[in-house]
Amino acid sequence: QVQLVESGGGLVQAGGSLRLSCAASGRTFSRYTMAWFRQAPGKEREFVAAIIFTGATTLYADSVRGRFTISRDNAKNTVYLQMNSLTPEDTAVYYCAADLTGYGANPRAYGSWGQGTQVTVSS
Repeated sequence: QVQLVESGGGLVQAGGSLRLSCAASGRTFSRYTMAWFRQAPGKEREFVAAIIFTGATTLYADSVRGRFTISRDNAKNTVYLQMNSLTPEDTAVYYCAADLTGYGANPRAYGSWGQGTQVTVSS
């Protein structure tokens, strides 16, 4: 498994932007599919975006498509989530996930998870 550490969360006003980072340990990062999920209080964990190991293919939830961009830098063992036009509905703990074979929106497809970073969007 790979160890994941998220950073970049914080408090931002509606309409603002944040960039989340997820740093991964290990020398095989470039082989992993990476994803972002989020969980708001009282709600189930929700898929946000995913990117395959080459970075050539991405997948987004309808709720964030056009506002969020997932990317990766395999040389830095890091995956990013650029979040623009944030709304209060984006408030949640954001989790980074990884898997060698899994892909898609189902959290069960991912075997490694970070501890999460809080994103709060004020109105």
